[in-house]
Amino acid sequence: MVIAKRGLINRPFLAMTTTAHSSSSDFRGRVNKRKEDIMTPSKPTTDGQIDKAVANYRALLEKHSGEFNTEAVQIVLGQSELAGEQFTIFCRRVEVFSSLFFRRATVKRNRTPQEALDATFRKQYTDRKVVESMPKGEGDEVEVGFFRLDLSKCHDYISDDDLEMEFELRGLKSADPISIAAVNEADHDFADEKPHCTHWKNADGKWCFATFYHWSKERKVDVGLRVYGWDGYWWFAAVRK
Repeated sequence: MVIAKRGLINRPFLAMTTTAHSSSSDFRGRVNKRKEDIMTPSKPTTDGQIDKAVANYRALLEKHSGEFNTEAVQIVLGQSELAGEQFTIFCRRVEVFSSLFFRRATVKRNRTPQEALDATFRKQYTDRKVVESMPKGEGDEVEVGFFRLDLSKCHDYISDDDLEMEFELRGLKSADPISIAAVNEADHDFADEKPHCTHWKNADGKWCFATFYHWSKERKVDVGLRVYGWDGYWWFAAVRK
């Protein structure tokens, strides 16, 4: 079922705010542990990884040792906060990849964008013009990555422009909606547990979006022009560059 423009702008915002702050545990409480998720198991840091981190840092210090004044270095080494600051940077880097996992999917590129959405069997709230101009992507076999952001320190909000930098930081780019539709076609439950989205710019340079989620006892997909940013409710879909 396709519902045209009326009410389109408010629906993604509703899903982005009201659902995210719901007391229900249906969305945030569930963890997807399907075997088809290509995800690094959660294990403690190994001694080998620690040795490599120390060796990398030592190599840098040795390479640039002639650039520092020895007295100044001694003073810095005596500052108790130095190790903590270094560790904070390390933690930020690790956190960038901690939630990232990939799903494999077979994509039928000969379908029209509308046919790709129809194959998900989700209730549709779409702008037909945006659907018709959705980027189609490449490849019959894809790995779509999904990651979530901790937005607690930025008022639970990120703009589309800033989201692009998050993709860059991970060496990724936003996934095309056709590939994401293929993931949801293969697993109808996936967006129930991990509501996800993608975005792209149209020919006029305006942000467009596609969201796949469960709301009010219905599985839904929204496609249209992006008016708002994003909150921590969403998983962001990406592919490798």
